[in-house]
Amino acid sequence: MTASYSSTDSTLTLSDAQIGETLVSLRDFLRWAASEFHVSGLHYGHGTDSAWDEAVALVLGALHLPWDVDPAVLDARLLPMERARIAALVRRRIETREPLPYLLGEAFFAGYPFTVDERVLIPRSPIAELIEHGFTAWFPEEPPARVLDLCCGSGCIGIATALTLPTAEVLLTDLSEEAVAVAKINITRHDLGRRVRALTSDVFDGLDGRRFDLIVSNPPYVDARDLAAMPAEYRHEPAMALGAGKDGLDIVRRILREARRYLNDGGVLIVEVGNSDRQLEAAYPAMPFLWLEFERGGQGVFALTAEELDAHAASFA
Repeated sequence: MTASYSSTDSTLTLSDAQIGETLVSLRDFLRWAASEFHVSGLHYGHGTDSAWDEAVALVLGALHLPWDVDPAVLDARLLPMERARIAALVRRRIETREPLPYLLGEAFFAGYPFTVDERVLIPRSPIAELIEHGFTAWFPEEPPARVLDLCCGSGCIGIATALTLPTAEVLLTDLSEEAVAVAKINITRHDLGRRVRALTSDVFDGLDGRRFDLIVSNPPYVDARDLAAMPAEYRHEPAMALGAGKDGLDIVRRILREARRYLNDGGVLIVEVGNSDRQLEAAYPAMPFLWLEFERGGQGVFALTAEELDAHAASFA
């Protein structure tokens, strides 16, 4: 029989000080946070998928401990200021529905840490798996020399690509000047200033004829219906990075129409469209989209070669 919970089951009626007086170890706070998250009915979609995983991420993140911390640490007593910090974060996560990576100021993508805040989307694209494999499905002999991360947000896709492919030069672009500012923070954080640059550009408008072997994009692609129905957590993210018109394809259409002029011969375009994949296929029924599969889940990412874009150029006119 499944238990029924309500807000009266929450211990957040206690003050943070009272909570800190009772809970003393890391293990105590993990158990308490998981219970509170379960009671509160949070939505998980920014790096975790359950109340327990969210509790682990919050408590370890608040204490600056790694995910693979030695279990012996679980029974360590926490300092009063550490207890207060965790209690405050749990309360804020529940009461504001603010995604945890924003609360911690950090998210992990393809195994690398990135600074994030409400100027950018929280990294969560399945494209991480392609990066981890070095895009070898398209570049089996030599990695791409020049890569464009289009609609880059925090810069996670392009920066993780540069970290994985140490010979690649990467350009990050975004329409949002605020997003580009965050991307530059992450370039500096990973000491990639020699190989990675970031600039403001409305899709391809600011690229001045540059050409690339690989263009990767996680653009806005949420359609109007899905945008209106999103859980409260997503409303903390910049709306311009999510919504893209009635069918979610406003930006993707521009990418398909213009990408070939910026791809070298033999180059590849990889774009995430998420749940708008059905609308895209309906809009371009003749296009040979290669829909990619991912071991860790995820959908709506397609690949097209430069030659395929050439062959179907009339479809985008």
